[in-house]
Formats: sequence, C-alpha cells, structure tokens
Amino acid sequence: MQDANSTNSTNNNAANSAQDVKGLTRQQIAQLLASDIPDGSIVNLGIGMPTLVGDYLPPDKDILLHSENGILGMGPAASGKDVDPDLINASRQPITLLGGASITEHTVSFAMMRGGHLDYAVLGAFQVSENGDLANWKTDAADAIPAVGGAMDLAVGAKQVLVTMEHRGRDGTPKVLRQCTYPLTGKGVVTRIYTDLAVIDVTPDGLAVYAMLDGVDATFLRSVTDAPLNFPATPRAIVLDPAGAPRYA
Repeated sequence: MQDANSTNSTNNNAANSAQDVKGLTRQQIAQLLASDIPDGSIVNLGIGMPTLVGDYLPPDKDILLHSENGILGMGPAASGKDVDPDLINASRQPITLLGGASITEHTVSFAMMRGGHLDYAVLGAFQVSENGDLANWKTDAADAIPAVGGAMDLAVGAKQVLVTMEHRGRDGTPKVLRQCTYPLTGKGVVTRIYTDLAVIDVTPDGLAVYAMLDGVDATFLRSVTDAPLNFPATPRAIVLDPAGAPRYA
C-alpha cells in the first residue's frame, strides 16, 4: 500500500512536470479551431481571440465569415495598402472582403444572428461551466467595464457556439468551472471549448475531453480544471508541426 507522503510526492511530481509544458499561443488556438470548421459553414467571429480564426481558414474550404457590425463574406485581416479605415470587423480591426461580400446595417446583421442562420459563433470567454453556461461580458474586477455587445444574441442564435480561452486565469485559477461565478451571457449554450491545453466538448453527460496538448496528462488537466472531466475515449494529442502549426495526431 502506498503511504500518504509517497502519494503526495507522486502527485506533486506529475503537476510540476506538466507545469513545464508550454501551452498553445492565442494564434495556435485560433488555427486549431479554424481547421475544425466544416466546409460550407457560415461563421461569426466574436471580438478578441476569435477574430484570429479568419487568418487561418483552410484555403480548400468554402467558409463564409459574418461580423456583427454588418459584414457577410469577411476576409483575412488587412495590412499595408489594403487597409481601409472604413472597413473594420467587430473588434475595430481593418479587414478585407471576399468576392461577393455583402455589407448591411445592424438590424439585418442581427436578424442573421437571432434567426438561427449562423452555423457557428466563435466567442471568447472569462468562464465556462460544466453544462455549457457562458460568461464573457463582465468580471468581478473593480475596474471592469460591462461590454456585452452582441454576445447574447450570438450565444442563443447560432446553431453551435465554440469558445476560445486560456485554460487558467493570470493568477492560475481555473476558468472551466462547475458553475460560473460571473454574470452569464447564456445558459447551456457552449458546444466546444478550445484552450491552450485541451479541446473539450460539452455533452449531456458533462465535459468530455476530445484532445489534449502533447505533454499534458489527465491528472494535470483535472488539477487545473474546476469542473469534472470525462475521458470517454483516449483523447487525441495536439502536436505542432515544424512550422509551429497545431494539428491532431
């Protein structure tokens, strides 16, 4: 029988080893998510990290990007001579347009969002709960400025909601929780979570780990996640190719 000191030593060694693993960057999270979007999808990209997804869409897929400020057919971020100060996304970043793109005013854009016409909404998050509750518009910080924007409309209007986020806050606290502590954007709306450590599906039976970053094990992932995690099958490994692009092994 293993004594308590031996058990604690084993757990501490596993945690310390996994803490040395460098998580995915924001760009790599966006790139991995972009590779998962099916051909022919209509997708809204929320502000923050989600906007990066538009720069990594596979060229062999026909994916139509929507921006809540009234763009359907948004292209990658603009740079250099392609920058037009009047052509921006919801994050106020200069973007390009694809051939055949449409620009509308807000009521038409929000009708697309609320009417169930979007296959996916990609949103950032402060917290996600085990049953898919989403909190992404206000924290409990004293200087926090509430900024819900169109997130509530997207959360309930899109057919599926994909979340991009760091697995832990800057202070190391988990962001995937049993229950959100921040004000909710939507209840039970999240379909899948992409973090710097794992890809996690929200299912009727709880959170199911689909993939983990190479070098992260179940023990460590559970230790940095407040909500219970299920491992219904052997999770796929997320590895980096020589160019630093993430893929599933």
